[in-house]
Amino acid sequence: MAQQLIKVPPTKNTLLRLKKQVRFLEDGHDLLERKRELLTRLVYERIGEYRELRASAEEKLAQAYRCLSITHLRMGSRGVRQAALGAQPALKVDILPRRALGVEYPSVTSERIPLTPVGLMGTDASFDSSRDNLADAAVILARLAEVEIALHRLLEEQRKAQKRVNALKYNIIPRYRRTIHFIQSSLEEEERNTLFQVKLLRQKAEVR
Repeated sequence: MAQQLIKVPPTKNTLLRLKKQVRFLEDGHDLLERKRELLTRLVYERIGEYRELRASAEEKLAQAYRCLSITHLRMGSRGVRQAALGAQPALKVDILPRRALGVEYPSVTSERIPLTPVGLMGTDASFDSSRDNLADAAVILARLAEVEIALHRLLEEQRKAQKRVNALKYNIIPRYRRTIHFIQSSLEEEERNTLFQVKLLRQKAEVR
């Protein structure tokens, strides 16, 4: 039991200070508990969004790679590489910081850019189709990357909040309460001893 108490002198000033501190810790516990609940809600929302985006990305990538394989068959690997050298970017991506409940993660905004022709010699219509499909897939992947990073960081923050809530609930606050109870018992025992001694002194004075 002694190891589970805070090492402080059992005085009234200490008792008042500990009571004030335990109220502060209880308020902190309530705030952390609310934060943990909000983080848990955000995590579940992100999980649903992540699953939908992942399924869409896998479907779009499969379609893009099927089209690209046809392009490779028609143009050959060398022809695809040469044509790609003259291709302009088909996607514009902006990344800005975003914050939710103290958790910072990147906000990714992607926008398609109209395709520009790369030349008619040695190219096939499937090349532009592959570029178009790959650009569409990249838009979904950019959004998926944002959600995945946000989900990872929200989960990490949710675990930290859970650990702090548990530490306050099962360790720190009970330790303060045990110490407060011990000091109260000590002060009450001291008061009883003082009253008993006063009573004895009065009885001796009356006898005299």
